[in-house]
Amino acid sequence: MPDTEPVIAVVGPGAVGGLLAWLLQRAGADVVIVGRAASVEAINSQGLRVTSGLFGEGTEFVSARETVPDGASVVLAVKTFGLDDSLKLIARSTPLDVLSLMNGIGHREVLGAGLEGIPVAAGSIAVESIRTEDRGIEHKSPFLRLAVPSSAAEFTSVRTLAKTPAELTVGGTDAEVLWRKFRFLAPMALLTSYWQTGLGEALDRDPALTQALLADVVACEATDGVHDTVESLATTLAAFPATMRTSLQADLAVGNPSELDSIGGVLLRQAERHDVAVPALEKVVAKLSESG
Repeated sequence: MPDTEPVIAVVGPGAVGGLLAWLLQRAGADVVIVGRAASVEAINSQGLRVTSGLFGEGTEFVSARETVPDGASVVLAVKTFGLDDSLKLIARSTPLDVLSLMNGIGHREVLGAGLEGIPVAAGSIAVESIRTEDRGIEHKSPFLRLAVPSSAAEFTSVRTLAKTPAELTVGGTDAEVLWRKFRFLAPMALLTSYWQTGLGEALDRDPALTQALLADVVACEATDGVHDTVESLATTLAAFPATMRTSLQADLAVGNPSELDSIGGVLLRQAERHDVAVPALEKVVAKLSESG
């Protein structure tokens, strides 16, 4: 890669951000991973070790630091409850551009307002990746799918991600890209958390509840001008591994901070703004709020 290419800064050294930094480094990019002091120290001393049935395994010694380099092409890969702190870090650095790969749909306006004048795009990532007890990263899903809007096609991070073995789709608006993932992420996360099972059992445990929840999600999606059907959404979910679990499920099970508000809460607020009845969604989120 030419020396003139800007640094790619991956903000968020977790299982997803770490996997992306590992892949970008393998593709020849100048990569920096940005995180808190303990994570930075561990990555600088041990490197990023990934085990993946799709991409193989190995350790990449990616540079890590607590600040975003000035003029970097930023990939934001934090959980939504880490947005405020990450936004402050990014804004101080005057980045070249910012690609968000966060869950949910509510963060795009926050990023635009906080990074005024900087090209910002909201993309999505579909992957199951976890941190192991020995600080490695296990890529568990037989896929890693990235989708970014047309506005991000020339971002340095996007052009470099296209050189990795990850599946990358470029096209559409931010809203279309976010809903393309959120339409299945939301029911997947909510149902696996509600039943505390793998996805297959969660979909089958109460078919009436599943159908009603999918209908509520489709109704919320339509208020943003993006249209789907319950049948199509059910087919998409059925194609995922039956054993698949979600990070929301894992966080709620052990009492960790979770993305329940940015998944279930944001849907409830969307429905309320547009006066859409979502009884199944209300039932599931209420139960998860009590258990969380």
